[in-house]
Amino acid sequence: MVDIKEIFSILPHRYPFLLVDRVVEFTPEIRAVGIKNVTINEPFFQGHFPNNPVMPGVLIVEAMAQVAGIMAFKSGVEGKNVYFMSIEKVKFRKPVVPGDQLRLEVQVIHRRGNVWKFSGSAFAGDQLKSEAEFTAMVAP
Repeated sequence: MVDIKEIFSILPHRYPFLLVDRVVEFTPEIRAVGIKNVTINEPFFQGHFPNNPVMPGVLIVEAMAQVAGIMAFKSGVEGKNVYFMSIEKVKFRKPVVPGDQLRLEVQVIHRRGNVWKFSGSAFAGDQLKSEAEFTAMVAP
């Protein structure tokens, strides 16, 4: 398991943009599962949408990417940043709302040098909320 203290040492993100609370499963260069507890105190709920709070889809994809970044670093890529190159096949199935605990499942599809391709899924309980494929580059 990767706790929040270790996440701080791996990712450069900080509040309000750090979107992973912990990693509960990890297999180097294969798979990782992260957790994001979604609360009404999230700053984006003030404007998205005040009377019907919904987590922005782009932030769900970003949370998946942060789990992927943690996986890359824990797989031996240290001291570097991970940058999006492309996002594909994104689907938003159900809204993510305050009180949801997102389980962010990320798998490596392909890796060549410093370029990684991932598939990610976001669940709340057994309900699929979102899915995407994304490519990222590890760079200094």
